[in-house]
Amino acid sequence: MATEKKDQEISFEQALARIEEIVKSLESGQAPLEEEIGLYEEAVRLTELCSKKLKDAELKIRTLQSGETQEAPSC
Repeated sequence: MATEKKDQEISFEQALARIEEIVKSLESGQAPLEEEIGLYEEAVRLTELCSKKLKDAELKIRTLQSGETQEAPSC
């Protein structure tokens, strides 16, 4: 639950940067297996967060666009 709240406070850009760091770490194969599993779990969580943030942004844009269409002044 605490991790979930912490994840919500991170920006999309920060989450994406962290995912890139995790991928590099996993690709290096230098971490012990248990640590790699933890990193993988973190990456999955952050990927889900990024996906949610993108969907929220898309919904907001669609809402704004539909509002512009409906409120367009007639000449």
